[in-house]
Amino acid sequence: MQSILQYRRFEKQARQQYERDRKRAEALDRVNAEGESTEDLDETVTHRSSSIDDAESPDYRDPEKAEQPGELPGLKDEEGMEGEELQRGETINTTTTRQSFGTRMGHAMTGIEVRQLSKELTKTRTRRSGMGKGKGNEKGEERETVFVVGYESENDPSNPHRWSLVTRISATILIASIGFIVGFASSIDSAALRQASEEFGVSQVTESLATGLFLVGFGFGALFAGPISETVGRNPVYIVTLFIYMIWIMASGLAPNIGAQLAFRFLAGFFGSTPLTCAGGSLSDLWDPMERVYAFPVFANAAFMGPIFGPVVGGFIGQSSVVSWRWCEWITLIISGLILGLVVLFQPETFAPILLKWKAAHLRQITGDDRYVAAVEIRAESFQKRLLHALYRPFLLTIREPIVVLFAIYLTVVYIILFTFLDGYSYVFGETYGFSEGITGLSFIGIGIGLCFASLLVPLIHYWAKRDLAAARARDGPNAKLPPEKRLWFAMFGAPAVPISLFWMGWTNYPSISHWSGLIASVVFGYGILCIFISTYQYIIDSYEMYAASALASLTLIRYVAAGGMVEVGIPFYENLGVHWTLTILGAISALMVPVPYAFYFYGPKIRSWSRYATRSE
Repeated sequence: MQSILQYRRFEKQARQQYERDRKRAEALDRVNAEGESTEDLDETVTHRSSSIDDAESPDYRDPEKAEQPGELPGLKDEEGMEGEELQRGETINTTTTRQSFGTRMGHAMTGIEVRQLSKELTKTRTRRSGMGKGKGNEKGEERETVFVVGYESENDPSNPHRWSLVTRISATILIASIGFIVGFASSIDSAALRQASEEFGVSQVTESLATGLFLVGFGFGALFAGPISETVGRNPVYIVTLFIYMIWIMASGLAPNIGAQLAFRFLAGFFGSTPLTCAGGSLSDLWDPMERVYAFPVFANAAFMGPIFGPVVGGFIGQSSVVSWRWCEWITLIISGLILGLVVLFQPETFAPILLKWKAAHLRQITGDDRYVAAVEIRAESFQKRLLHALYRPFLLTIREPIVVLFAIYLTVVYIILFTFLDGYSYVFGETYGFSEGITGLSFIGIGIGLCFASLLVPLIHYWAKRDLAAARARDGPNAKLPPEKRLWFAMFGAPAVPISLFWMGWTNYPSISHWSGLIASVVFGYGILCIFISTYQYIIDSYEMYAASALASLTLIRYVAAGGMVEVGIPFYENLGVHWTLTILGAISALMVPVPYAFYFYGPKIRSWSRYATRSE
């Protein structure tokens, strides 16, 4: 609904811009005809014609490099000049004035780039649009001239970065809500293992596959959501995949046997993985890098709060004599439906290439000229090729990139610990202190409190980032950016907290020691894992930029598949080794990973210089 209204608003804005620019172009025509100066015109007419050879343009070979509309290297003017602009007070040259009014409008409209496509791109565009050699290519030439649509100005209200603060915050909260509910769905079943396993006549280890396969589905589903969102936009992916995910959640609640339940849970995880891939892109659509210091922790908190609050609710459902364990699925379905309704009604589309595609479609309708196109519409690569890249590139980055490998391992360790707690808390608090299922679930709130403590670092990190950015721009110029290593402050504060919390919880887990000791340790654990998550995601995004989607997909696949597998061994792990040794081993593994953010903070620029894909420091 919101996307439909937004599409209509784009038509109104495009029509208003066209009328403004048409009047200016007509006034300029009159001035040229009378041979008078145009100094009294208030607007600058920009004439920029470009020639693109897709054999030399990596952006058109790789869709991930063409995320920002209008950013194509090697653009040259039709006369061989680069970036030439007519300054205020100049008249349009005689060649342009002899052209049709539609062509002059394409040259005169604000935010439009006039480009000449290569032969191959002309054929590709002709084939996809089925336009032949009509209006879009009036002379039947092999190289077509097109008007590539961009934002009208830096302050264009259709640019998501220029939306009101309220609109951007509400959109961020809705994205975070999606992340919360799919995380909630991943863990809620783990709190009712005993009741479900008794109904299906299987062991609790077998029933824990319902959680493990959901996580494995998360990992594999993340490979597909990214390229699809780049083709159709963020909103269709959120809405369609959430709806399909809800169907499988309902099917899980109705499952007649363990085989059906496990299959349905895997499919629910596969389609519920959307926010894991698309949320980072959506936040980048809305916020600039400095603003993301505040915006990203909102999503990160929600993404972790979901798996934490799942057992809180599931524990009380599991121990209830009034409702069945299947209410774990029904509660998930109800909350998911509410969030889906809010997304449909209020979430705007944020992906810039799709928004400019809408604007181009409106301009084609208004002018009757099909040369108005968005950059995304003249890509040389098909959706199938981009999907293939999305499927194999994460594995390529995993093999070749030490940055991706080390941070993938780090997040994998964090997620293994978090999701083995879904089974392990029954031993840590249930067996040691005699907590009921419901109270054991409430113990997860300690981790949630720790997440909130990590969020308290945001103002300090933001202050440091602003200070360092100001210093960089004073030294290197106004276009200077912070190096990715500055994103590691969170992890440097939080990394030691994870092994400390695990050793603390493990070595004080005795009936003679108050349960508050373990609960306070869980607060420290929650603080540490959020710090690591925030730094890892933002460091990967800043380090890989155009390849960030593939790098994040790699991280998602590895950590969720590994965590899904470890859920299966969690119960035998705690039963055979006991709480003390299990947490000691997990603490020792996490301690080995503590140096990672510090090493990258000091040696990151050198490590990135070895990479074929990472950005390099100037």
